Amino acid sequence: MAVGPSYWGLVRAGRQAAAGAVSSPAISEVRAIWASPTGRAALGYLAAITAAELMTALADARLGVLMHALILATLLLRAGFVASSGDRELSLALSLAPLIRILSMSMPLEDVALTYWYAVVAVPLVVAAAVIARILNLSRLAVGLSLRSMPFQLLVACTGFGFGFIEYLILRPDPLIDTFSWTAVWLPALILLVGTGFTEEFVFRGVMQEAAREALGKAAILYVSVVFAVLHVGYQSVTDVAFVFVIALFFAWVVVRTRSIFGVTLSHGITNATLFLVAPFLW
Repeated sequence: MAVGPSYWGLVRAGRQAAAGAVSSPAISEVRAIWASPTGRAALGYLAAITAAELMTALADARLGVLMHALILATLLLRAGFVASSGDRELSLALSLAPLIRILSMSMPLEDVALTYWYAVVAVPLVVAAAVIARILNLSRLAVGLSLRSMPFQLLVACTGFGFGFIEYLILRPDPLIDTFSWTAVWLPALILLVGTGFTEEFVFRGVMQEAAREALGKAAILYVSVVFAVLHVGYQSVTDVAFVFVIALFFAWVVVRTRSIFGVTLSHGITNATLFLVAPFLW
């Protein structure tokens, strides 16, 4: 459940996975988004990001990255010229979506082990998200950087083991390590925890979800969850996209309930560690 380097690694390898049916969003939520000009623009950007992901995964990766670059430029220009504060906040935060794909596919990392891609890509992405949060005056608590409801957060963290094994049964990826041992696992696991768990939760459930709330209201949870799921199109599995969408909704609910990304960060990191480091050696 990573939207960065592992995506490109599987696209390059041409891995195929099982396909399934994606759940349709609730009609009332779609109508809530469509009711305003900002909502219609948000759906337009979602369609553009989806098209860029499909182009990247199924046709021409270079053209896909170019499409993402155009989307990024459009979002930044819109953020600079629109009058509505909600529209501006959403445009700035949504710019992180195409930025993820541009970073993960354009950085010169051909000779770097895939495990370390996560660490390299995470640094500029976290910096960009922090800058956007600062521009939008989002406080530390607003983006979920707190340790509230710790017992509940630890229970949420444990869900990552189940999520990881289920996603492995869907994707069956090759492991990121050659042998399963403590010395081989601990550093990649730490990189996945920070590079995917913290980074992606800070971006999506922290900055993007909070920024979208003013523009889209309650529909922000649905919208950001769909964006997150769409960025998994590269695994070429409709089943996985649907599964990730459900997990994204669960993570969003946890963050809204606790105002903290701590539990979902751990769950997300454990999911990817199980998916890429543990489960491949058990089957």
